[in-house]
Amino acid sequence: MTNFSEHALEVTKRIPKGKVATYADIAKAAGSPKAARAVGSALRKNKNLIIIPCHRVVRSDGFVGCYSGKGDKTGLLVAEGVAVVNGRVELARYKCRLEQIID
Repeated sequence: MTNFSEHALEVTKRIPKGKVATYADIAKAAGSPKAARAVGSALRKNKNLIIIPCHRVVRSDGFVGCYSGKGDKTGLLVAEGVAVVNGRVELARYKCRLEQIID
């Protein structure tokens, strides 16, 4: 796994329950603002779904997107208190401010 992938997973691990971040947010926090697709690739390889909650990462337009883990990404978000309406999360309400949780 590359350093970028490891950093992206580390950032994702810090997203609190009940909040989401976008792939672009993770890329920026991991030091490569244009690497949102690479974040998706890193999360697709995540084997620690409980420790690294990749279901909390959504598209920049608020749509939930795909989830390679077992279970339903939308269901997991709803269970954590995130409202998902028509497949979309209201980012203004649920988006995590990564700059506040990254060392």
